Amino acid sequence: MKRAILALLLLAAPAVAHDQMTGDLHIIHPSIPAPNATAKSAAGYITISNEGETPEELLGVRSPFAASTTLHTTIFEDGIAKMRPLIGVPLAPGDVVNLEPGGMHVMFMGLTGTAKEGDMIPATLIFRKAGEVEVEFMVDPADGADHSQMDHSGH
Repeated sequence: MKRAILALLLLAAPAVAHDQMTGDLHIIHPSIPAPNATAKSAAGYITISNEGETPEELLGVRSPFAASTTLHTTIFEDGIAKMRPLIGVPLAPGDVVNLEPGGMHVMFMGLTGTAKEGDMIPATLIFRKAGEVEVEFMVDPADGADHSQMDHSGH
């Protein structure tokens, strides 16, 4: 009975979710909300689970989709959302880290092309121990947030 329920839950899961295992790292649904056609930047989101017993760290991201791709976090100063660069994202053993709207995220700056819903954008995640891991960010429906107008200066 439990297996039947689990099977039904798995069938009900969104078809757009995609993930992969790389060593002890479980990389879950890299995604980019569809940027508008004139956008110069876009945000990327991903969940990473460290299922091993060794600390890991996401050091950076590289993609042909943008002139530069960096890790950022969102901070609020006087009620205004500001983006600040991150040096890295630590992943302690057993940790699940969400790079998500309103928190840590990937910034694709200086877009080299357009992206529409359903496109797959190649990227390389760079980890301290696991090295370079090839992934694809799925372009999801737009969330209405225009990251091109946010302060990404890092000051």
